[in-house]
Amino acid sequence: MTGTPIRRTQLAAAAVLALSLPGCGSDEPAGDVPAASGAPTTATAPESTAPGSTAPGSAAPAEPTGLFGAGCAGLPAEGPGSPAALAATPAAAAMAAVPGLAGTTGAVRAASLSASLDATRDLTVLAPVNEAFGAVPPATLDPLLADTPRLTALVTHHVIARRLEPGELAGTHTTLAGGQVTVEGAGEAFTISADQTVLGAADARVICGNIATVNATVYVVDQVLTPPAG
Repeated sequence: MTGTPIRRTQLAAAAVLALSLPGCGSDEPAGDVPAASGAPTTATAPESTAPGSTAPGSAAPAEPTGLFGAGCAGLPAEGPGSPAALAATPAAAAMAAVPGLAGTTGAVRAASLSASLDATRDLTVLAPVNEAFGAVPPATLDPLLADTPRLTALVTHHVIARRLEPGELAGTHTTLAGGQVTVEGAGEAFTISADQTVLGAADARVICGNIATVNATVYVVDQVLTPPAG
């Protein structure tokens, strides 16, 4: 997943967060990693339930011990943006170092959440890739970008107040926005149902997972998620 510039105030494509990867609503996996910066202000303990189950008589997929997903190929092997460099950097700053997450970073900055995201301990960030933001129609994205409370809710809905390992990712988790996001899958294949996305046309997928930063674990997704109305 390569880093394409964010349109509409450079946050437009960033406001509709998609940790994050391939284009929204597409059935094709993304091939790069994104860059983003966002920061939630408070961390309320999330709920995690019912991790993905396996068919009777079948062995559970092995839990990844490092990065996984085709999108991780977009990360450099060394230097800025590499796994080693990201692991030594706070969440928002780390995402900002990944070109493919420019949309997520722009949304985080527009909502003035970068500092809190970097300072809050033990988070999980579902970061939409640039293409995810670009797939959101202007009629949907522009009003969102212009509404700070809604944008803040959108960004914080992509953050879980708990650091989830791959083996803990499947389940229902409470987000910093106060809503819930349900992740299904196991091993290296995880999805979020279409009805939890802004476009609502296809399931969102984790295209690069288990990216470690100083205070958070990032999972790049190929669609922007939508917080519950209210």
